[in-house]
Amino acid sequence: MSAANGKPSTIIDLRSDTVTVPTPEMWAAMAAAEVGDDVYGEDPTVNRLEARAAATFGREAALFMPTGTMGNQTAIRLHTRPGQEVVCEARAHIVDWEMAMVSAFSGCQLRTVAAQRGVLTWQHIKTALSPKIYYRAQTGLISLENTHNMAGGTVTPLEVLEEIWAGAKDAGLPVHLDGARVFNAAAALGVEVARLTRGFDSVMFCLSKGLSAPVGSLLVGSREFIDRARPVRKMLGGGMRQAGVLAAAGLIALEEMPKRLPEDHANARLLAERIADCKEVELDLEAVETNIVIFTLRGQGDAAALVARLKQRGVAASAVGPHAVRFVSHRNVDRAACEQAAQVAVEEMGKG
Repeated sequence: MSAANGKPSTIIDLRSDTVTVPTPEMWAAMAAAEVGDDVYGEDPTVNRLEARAAATFGREAALFMPTGTMGNQTAIRLHTRPGQEVVCEARAHIVDWEMAMVSAFSGCQLRTVAAQRGVLTWQHIKTALSPKIYYRAQTGLISLENTHNMAGGTVTPLEVLEEIWAGAKDAGLPVHLDGARVFNAAAALGVEVARLTRGFDSVMFCLSKGLSAPVGSLLVGSREFIDRARPVRKMLGGGMRQAGVLAAAGLIALEEMPKRLPEDHANARLLAERIADCKEVELDLEAVETNIVIFTLRGQGDAAALVARLKQRGVAASAVGPHAVRFVSHRNVDRAACEQAAQVAVEEMGKG
């Protein structure tokens, strides 16, 4: 079952893996955390988390951020200059869920490209690059998302990424990864995150989703890049002072929680297979690769109405479009709860 404030709840909360709460080990580590002022660089627990994150990704440095959005937007600000374009997939998080900050903060516009299951290839990207003529806004950055949230948690394979890295290098363009759930991608592919992300100029990843930390994301890259990122974080209000109480949970999230993500993936597969048998929905089972299940109601079915009915029966889900519903599996919803949620969903969809 899901939980709130560390206490069990009767609600099966499948809205997002952001609803996860800290493990008992995290609570204990937070209570005992050694802290200092991180704006002065004096919080020893934050410093340990940043060093551990950099090592995990094979990078020189890392920077602890309150949110993934702040990490993405800091990276975009550093990689671009006003008047440029950022190439990304049409359903990317930076398009739909980051409050137009690419334009508001970096003065850039997004050049979106629709790709099947959200997986951009170099063939997609190169057609979106601006020609080198002075009266066209020039491409400043390529941004990818792995896993891709609104495509249903789909994974971009390593060989596809390698072709993008090579093409971007030839074009002289930086590549950023919104890796909010990159550990899910690594688990699905059976590839270490350092290898899966080695060709990116910067990577943002979240601790507060499937890894179950209460707060926080990290931005990793070269030492020079992270040194430039620190004042941008402060500009955005991300100087958190005694942040070691959060970093202590983040260390456990980073070191212990990736190994259990396949359990979430298996539970998402269970949900998807049960729901796919329902004649009222369209669901691409091949697209269910990690912990996200998105399905569409046939006949212009009302997603918000279905979500409301599910909530009345103790299952929380998200309407992610007029006719689309999303379930996200995570540590606080076990297999039995997923089976129950699937049964309730099938019953409610059968009511039309």
